[in-house]
Amino acid sequence: MAAGKEIRGKIKSVENTKKITKAMEMVAASKMRKAQDRMRAARPYSEKVRQIAGNLSKANPEYTHPFMQTNKSDTVGFVVVTTDKGLCGGLNTNILRAVTNQLKELQAQGKKAQAVAFGNKGLGFLNRIGAQVVSNAVALGDTPHLDKLIGPVKVMLDAYTEGKVGVVYLCYTRFINTMKQEPVVEQLLPLKADSLREGGSGHSWDYIYEPDAASVIDDLLLRYVEALVYQAVAENMASEQSARMVAMKAATDNAGSVIGELKLIYNKTRQAAITKELSEIVAGAAAV
Repeated sequence: MAAGKEIRGKIKSVENTKKITKAMEMVAASKMRKAQDRMRAARPYSEKVRQIAGNLSKANPEYTHPFMQTNKSDTVGFVVVTTDKGLCGGLNTNILRAVTNQLKELQAQGKKAQAVAFGNKGLGFLNRIGAQVVSNAVALGDTPHLDKLIGPVKVMLDAYTEGKVGVVYLCYTRFINTMKQEPVVEQLLPLKADSLREGGSGHSWDYIYEPDAASVIDDLLLRYVEALVYQAVAENMASEQSARMVAMKAATDNAGSVIGELKLIYNKTRQAAITKELSEIVAGAAAV
């Protein structure tokens, strides 16, 4: 019964793995609800900032903020948002594949790329492919904090303001629902007037600026970009927990299927050994 003992060991090992994946599924489900609440709580602020920015872009057209100006630089910037941990299905693979395709297109056009990485997975990937990482932030935890995001993003924003970067793309995974998350690569800078006006109404607005229009618009558009980055990180965290919960549920179900198959094999092996022993006993009795 050496084979039976080996199968029992495999069953025990898979059962232990099943316990772990089940526990991780429950933890991810708990974190997922909190992440979704956090993401939804941030949406009204980002939408309101978008609306005000759109109104200001129409109210004061004689002043153009640097974020709305087009630079002629051949360098393209990427803000890549991924997770710090794995075991979340193809979440990171999908967004990194989209980034890779974008990088290949830029290389074909003879352009260079710089990147800001949020999350260990994205940072490790960008280092492996030899991309220039100008700043990064890892170990963000389960709750995104704006003070941890502003520093790395400011490096890219300053480079764009100085004209060293022509276009900046924001790459993250958008939360659709628990079963679906969508990789997104969208233009962050320069800000398009059309995207700013999506949240605005059809009529024109006018404001009284204190101390002056340039100071107000400068601060507002900076907060607007920071809100977009924060919302992207919040969406990515909600997507991470949803993907991990689904992946761990699938792993738990697969472990149950493997245990059932191993038990069937064990029973067959055990029955074959018993039948063999009975045959030997009967043959020995007949010989006597």
